[in-house]
Order: sequence, then C-alpha cells, then structure tokens
Amino acid sequence: MPVLERSALADSPLADLHAIASELGIDGFRRLRKEELIDTIVARQGGGAEADRDEDAAEAPARPRRRRGGRGRGSAERDEEPAVAAAEPAAAERPARRQRSRGGREREDGGREREDGGRAEPARDDAERVVEGVVELADNGSGFLRVGKGGKPSDDDVYISAAQVRRCELVDGDRVAGPLRAPRRSERFASLVRVEAINGRPADEVSDGVRFDELPAAFPSERFAFGGEDPTVQAVEFLTPFGRGSRVTIAGGAHSGKSETLRRIAQALAQLDGELETAVVLVGARPEEIADWQDGPFAPAAALSFAASGDAQAQAVERAIEHGKRVAARGGHAVVLVDTLAGLPAPAARKALAAARCIPDGGSLTVVATAPAPLGGETTVVALDAALAGVRRYPAIDLVASRTLRPELLVGEAGAEAIAEAVREFAE
Repeated sequence: MPVLERSALADSPLADLHAIASELGIDGFRRLRKEELIDTIVARQGGGAEADRDEDAAEAPARPRRRRGGRGRGSAERDEEPAVAAAEPAAAERPARRQRSRGGREREDGGREREDGGRAEPARDDAERVVEGVVELADNGSGFLRVGKGGKPSDDDVYISAAQVRRCELVDGDRVAGPLRAPRRSERFASLVRVEAINGRPADEVSDGVRFDELPAAFPSERFAFGGEDPTVQAVEFLTPFGRGSRVTIAGGAHSGKSETLRRIAQALAQLDGELETAVVLVGARPEEIADWQDGPFAPAAALSFAASGDAQAQAVERAIEHGKRVAARGGHAVVLVDTLAGLPAPAARKALAAARCIPDGGSLTVVATAPAPLGGETTVVALDAALAGVRRYPAIDLVASRTLRPELLVGEAGAEAIAEAVREFAE
C-alpha cells in the first residue's frame, strides 16, 4: 500500500480510514477519533522499518539457543545483545517494509504479488491519475464528480468528500479536476484525493473568493449592444433593453414565439466581443427544440423535455445558476438562458430569476428566461403578443406590456424618452 500523506487522509471518509487501519494492523482503531486515527496511521506508515525491527527484537529471545558450558542466564542475555544489534542494520537496509496481500501472502516494495509466484510488479500510484468532471452534490454535503458525457451518472464517477466540498466551496455545475484514489474493498467508487482546479483555475485561487450572496447589487448600467440585422433582436435592444446583471423574462402565451426569441438572443450574444460565459438550460422543452439548440452557438448545459419532473427541471436550472453565481463572484460575467420556467415549482422559478445581479466594480450574472407571464422582480420584461405572432407580424412585441426598469441607466435620458414615445404610439 503506498504511503498516504496527512492531507489525503484528512480528506478521506472515516470508512476509508478504518480500511487503511485494518490493513496496517492497528488495534482498536474503531475506538479512535478521526484525528487520533490519522495520527496513528501516519505514525505507523512512517515507522515501518522501526516496527519491523521491534518485531525482530521481540522474536529473538523466543528462538531456541544452544547453551555452552552451563553459563548462567546473565551471560546468555549478554550473548543475545550482539545478535539483536547485528539484526538491526539488516532490517534498516531492507528496501521497504513487508506487507501482507489480501490473500495472506507477503509482498515487498508496495508491489502486487503475481499469481504464479514470480517477481512482484511495481504498484501503480493511483494518485497520479488526474480526472476532470462536473460536480453534483448530494443532500448529505458530499458529492460526485460526473465524468461521463453530459454530466450523467456512470460507474466511472468519483466520490468527493463533504470536507472537500466545504473547503473549496464547491457548487453544482462546477468543473473540477484532481487526482483520484482507486476504490477499496468496501467502496464502489474511486475517491478524489484533492481538488486542484475549479472551472479551469487553481483551487487555492478560487477558494479565496467572496460568496456571491454576500456581494452588493446595483441596477444594470452596461447594455448589451447586439447589433446585427435581426428585427426581433433590434426591437429588444432598442425598445426593451437589458444589460449585464439584468433579470429578463420573455413572457407570452402559447405559440407567441418565446423560444424563438430566446434563441435569436443567444445567437446575438455569441457575436459579442468580450468575456461572457453563456449557458443554455432547456427544461420542459419540446424534443424538436432540443435538437435545434444542439446546432446553435451554445450547446445546452442541460436538456430535459416536458416529460421530466418539476424537481428534475429545477435541479438542472439551479446547477447552471449556481455556476453563473460562482463566475460572477470571482469577477467574471455570466449569462444563463432558460427555456422555460413554466414547469418549475414557483419558488424554484423565482429563486433562479432572483439570482441575477450586477456587482458594483465586479462581475455580473444575467438571467434571461421564458415564462407564460412575468414572475415579478424583473428588471426587463419582453412581452410577446400571440395574436401578432399568429399573423406572422414580427417582431411580435407588445410594447405596452413590456418594460425596462431604469432604462436611462442603459440607454441614457434621450433613449429612455424615445422608448416612452414608441410605447405611446403603439398604444394609440
């Protein structure tokens, strides 16, 4: 068994430590606290040679000895001292302490014993194997690193201890990389030894950040200038503007063009210069729409049809939102596009939309979601008219029902007045 560092032991669950203690032959390990158990394991691993010397020294008096000339017991003990002293260098020169394999036979150099009794092969250090995947947290605080395509569970997933989750402040959707340890006898999954990178950045650098919910919020003031010639995008940009940190609902009845409007906005976002981390979440969508998005500029981070449960849809949206919050808390700019909030429980839908914010002198999280009606709390509502869409009159925006809060911060006083004038003309 390779020698494990204290940090790796501290990250291991108690069941793993019990298995290690059992292999090392530690007596009464189940009665020890975790810290005491780690100290004992470290001491036993570091004192392998000394332990062997103690065993040899303990066995020496028990060996039958030939006595000469009827010398007394004291003389016999003096004769044993050179023998023990001579045995010590030999024990110290051994390349590694002996270990017993699971079959009960001894192996040396940490190698695996071959079935044919030949020379043992060198042990493979599983800590050198680096794995990368998406974090999915469990209710008990631990989690799994989903390494399969699309973040779906598989037998190759890697267990993440609750201590690692807390220390690195991991959230659902984080992409994590680090070395793994192969599963032991009582384990089904491999375990993550340590977190080395989070979302492409060193874990130490990322963990020093401030929690998103503790950061201040400001009204959006940096408008998304899409440009282009798409009439729907142009209407959204100039009549219902939104920017970094906006909470946007594209609202309307059935067949009013909500999904199509969101997809055109996604295409416009893909053309923007700058560092925008954009994620698309499809929940409650039609299978045909999922296929269309696969060919778009952003592959969906999650894609669930309307057959999925409300809880499953809420979890998919929450993972994307949590990832966006982490990006914004570290000074980046994230955009999460959701189609649709209709199938989510009302508290989950409001929570997802409320996460958007602009952090003064920092990052931002923008949420743009489709819904049958505004949820409340939006900074921008893009209301669509199903009657206009039905007669193919585009853009099918209902300007009277649409609004942007504090538009002057995004387009200036003159722009805000132009929006108000357009609304008045539309209402007449």
